[in-house]
Amino acid sequence: MKIISAITEMQRTADEARLLGKSIAVVPTMGYLHDGHLALVRIAKQNADVVIATLFVNPTQFGPTEDFNKYPRDVERDIKLAESAGTDILFVPSREEMYPTDYLTYIVIEKITSVLEGKFRPTHFRGAATVVAKLFNITKPHIAVFGQKDAQQAIVIRQLVKDLNFDIKIIVTPTMREQDGLAMSSRNMYLSSTERKESTVLYQSLQLAKRLIDNGERSCSKLISEMTKLITSKSSASVDYISIASASTLQEFSNLETGDNTLISLAVRIGSTRLIDNILLTI
Repeated sequence: MKIISAITEMQRTADEARLLGKSIAVVPTMGYLHDGHLALVRIAKQNADVVIATLFVNPTQFGPTEDFNKYPRDVERDIKLAESAGTDILFVPSREEMYPTDYLTYIVIEKITSVLEGKFRPTHFRGAATVVAKLFNITKPHIAVFGQKDAQQAIVIRQLVKDLNFDIKIIVTPTMREQDGLAMSSRNMYLSSTERKESTVLYQSLQLAKRLIDNGERSCSKLISEMTKLITSKSSASVDYISIASASTLQEFSNLETGDNTLISLAVRIGSTRLIDNILLTI
């Protein structure tokens, strides 16, 4: 595995691969890799000749009161894990490389970034869209692989690619979970042992909603009420939002109808740790 930190070297290496007729897949990450990230690398490996994983904790997608400074980092560990999963190139730029002092350009995607995560983290998708666009221009991929756990981000990236005419295929892979259902996340390490046990309520509440829908419930307010009741039965849990919306536009449903492609998503604080999760259903 080759490790690259300079943008110009990464672009030159991608150009060389393309000139040889090789297809490139990129897996953007913020590091502290877990099995969910490694699954993305393996999917990328199945779909391209060259797999580039990026490792960059992007400051522009963190709000002023969020966890940028304490976000987990362990580059040496990440290098070993990335290589073990089959990464060909690990791109590890510095903050100064990605955002020099004279940096002025950001990407704003409207409507779909003002709800859910965007409502609670108003600058998040401005930063995420900007860094992904930069990484696309740096790594020059044919394919980019993202995880379904960050469902809204995947929708935003698809819109970015469509609107700005990036010639890139986006693959979104199913959420990787621990054995007890908790979605894998670098932030899970923040949880105490008690909070870790209670964190399973996120997936349990999503499964509750699915069971209720399977049994004929169509009122979104009733579904959200039952999910909230279950989540708040855990002493460490508080709900930021629960959403039942179109899986393509994120427009909220009031009542579900047959054929609706539905994203049920939530953000829950377990103690001081904010976790997100979701499921996709066709009614």
